[in-house]
Amino acid sequence: MFAVMGITGQVGGAVATELLQKGKKVRGIVRDPKKAASWQQRGAELVAADCDDTATIQKAFAGAEGVFVMIPPNFAPTPGFVETRTTLAALRPALLAARPAKAAFLSSVGGQQPRSTGLITSTHLLEQEMNTLGIPSAFLRAGWFMENSLWDVAAAREQSKLFSYLQPLDHTFPLVGTKDIGRAAAEVLLQDWKGNRFIEVAGPRRYSPLDMAAAFAHSLHKKVEAVVVPRDKWVSNFVAEGMPEDRTAARVEMVDGFNSGWIDFGVPGTEHFTGTTELQTVIDQLIARV
Repeated sequence: MFAVMGITGQVGGAVATELLQKGKKVRGIVRDPKKAASWQQRGAELVAADCDDTATIQKAFAGAEGVFVMIPPNFAPTPGFVETRTTLAALRPALLAARPAKAAFLSSVGGQQPRSTGLITSTHLLEQEMNTLGIPSAFLRAGWFMENSLWDVAAAREQSKLFSYLQPLDHTFPLVGTKDIGRAAAEVLLQDWKGNRFIEVAGPRRYSPLDMAAAFAHSLHKKVEAVVVPRDKWVSNFVAEGMPEDRTAARVEMVDGFNSGWIDFGVPGTEHFTGTTELQTVIDQLIARV
């Protein structure tokens, strides 16, 4: 049996789907099982647990052959990443007590960097905290999610524009679909190994903002122009989207890290997983559902 955190989200759901398709038993870890009833219909067991509560998480991990662990995404963390540290302080003793045979952790491209990564600091903290567990552990350093393009659907459809924080427009970035992250995690969990593994999880190729605009154009059957968002407009834009102004710094720093190349693949000593999901496929899906 494999225990999966975040089963109601994109990545955790993709991991669970892959494992179920391979005939494995899955235990989905959720806050409210009632909100995840569809997973029971698909054959998964559901257990209620709070990721910040060691006792409930330990019970959820107990008896698992392998676990998929992720920390909740937080695009506006408090200074010092208090929320992430609180979750990690609960997860570590839970894992040490349950001692699953192996664990796969959702990390991020740039997760190895000790500074200047903004929001990705949370996965750096995860790697630091979990790489000394003494449990065979795989850290999946996933690229920028293709599904982040959901934020661009409205502008592409209504204004025929893609407003890009990733710059310059012709620069290619490491993107990956969540389905491929799920496949990578499932494949790793079905393997046996010792020690720690660090795996860069990428899409079939790199993509630029111009490629993203072209994908939207293809889906919408009209021209979509990629437009650079000036850096001095980032904070005001984030605030307009509902982010508290005093919590925008981490998001700005992360995008700066991608644009400068500080956050990227190619770390010596890492393994590599190349997915098959093309950006066009994901954009088509996003357009169809929004």
